[in-house]
This record gives sequence, C-alpha cells and structure tokens, in this order.
Amino acid sequence: MKSTVTRPITGSAIVAVLTLALALVSVSASVGPAPTKLQPVDKDENSQSHGGKIEGTWRVQVTLRNCQNGAELRVFPALLTFAKGGTLTGTSTVLSSGLRSADHGVWSHLGGNKYRAADDAFIFNPAGVWVSTQKLYQNIELAADADTFTSNANTEFFDTFGTLTATGCATAVATRME
Repeated sequence: MKSTVTRPITGSAIVAVLTLALALVSVSASVGPAPTKLQPVDKDENSQSHGGKIEGTWRVQVTLRNCQNGAELRVFPALLTFAKGGTLTGTSTVLSSGLRSADHGVWSHLGGNKYRAADDAFIFNPAGVWVSTQKLYQNIELAADADTFTSNANTEFFDTFGTLTATGCATAVATRME
C-alpha cells in the first residue's frame, strides 16, 4: 500500500507570502480616506462607454508608491474592465495568479470626467490557502478624448479575521483597449 505524507502549512509559509505582498506596497499612511460605500452609478449620458465615459476594457500601467514621499517602488501591468451598471473586474501581474485572485468591484461616476472605483482581491499562500484580502480604492480622471485615464489609489490588506495589517499607495495610467 502506498502512503502519502503531507506537511502542514507552516506559519513561515504564510509569513513569506504576506511579506512578499507587503514588500510590494509601502506600509504607511494611505493617499486619503478609503470610501466606505460608493454612490449609485450616475445614469446620465456620461456614464456610458466612449465620449467621456469609462465603460470598456483598459490596459493599465500601475506604479506602486511610497505613501509618504511618492517614490516609485515597482511598476506592473494590469487589465481593468468597467461594465455598464457599475461593476468592474480586473487582473494584474503584481503576484502570480495562484497567489492573488482577480479583482471584483464597483465603480461610480462622480460627475464630469471623475470616477471612483473600489474592488477586492484575495491573497493566497503557496499551498492555496486564503491568508489575506486586499481592498483597493481608486480616484480616476478620464482624459477629454476618453481613451486614457489616470488614477490615484490606496490599498488596504486585511488578515482572515478582518484586521487591517498594511496599507499602500499607487498611481496608474491607462489606455482604452480597442
């Protein structure tokens, strides 16, 4: 009979993943207060796609920053899709897809070319066990041509008990995928 030996997940494996995730962000004050709830999506003509509207898929270049002095820490690509009705999904290369889930969230039109988005992603250790939740909040400004945007973001990491463990900051530039 063949026997299988499994090793329990050690605290050091969890610490290694969290250390990696935390190394990617600056553990300091965030860009500003995180919105607790987004306002309902504005249904006027500016909340549709193109012509001053955010709906669609975007190629995003994210720059992680030191929250205190703005220094660049790391740059990586991401994809974000803003759907009609105010939902958003995304993915990034900040961590391997086995260590971080896709982003799922909501967006809101604040008026003019200003938007706000909030999304969550799960962080896993190498054994696939959920160890943290990342919450990301973005203030987005769409360019007049509606084909690019810039954003400022702050992020929060929570352990599986819901305790805030780290914060971070980022900026991004994006180009509409056509």
